[in-house]
Amino acid sequence: MERFADWLRAAPQSRLQQGAAETALELARELSARAQRLEQGPEQDGPARRMPEAGLFVVGDQVAVAGLDLAEALRTAPPGTDATTAPSEVLDEAVRLVEQAEVRAKR
Repeated sequence: MERFADWLRAAPQSRLQQGAAETALELARELSARAQRLEQGPEQDGPARRMPEAGLFVVGDQVAVAGLDLAEALRTAPPGTDATTAPSEVLDEAVRLVEQAEVRAKR
């Protein structure tokens, strides 16, 4: 996640405009939503807050923050959440999402 975030931070504007920023924002939103679901626990069904579109040059930071939020949510997940029963599966899926987004952004 950090490698992809660093790549986004260093990417030229033209590359970001060609879809890399959009792909990265989708990833950041998904990671953020997953973290929020873990933090809320099974008893709360409120909708996840949507990460805002803050511009091309911020998506690297958004990916990094969302990834770190998910890691922290996995670490501190309350009992009874999916992460408590299989945190490695949740983490593996997040890593796959990051890898897939990175491939799409670099095309």
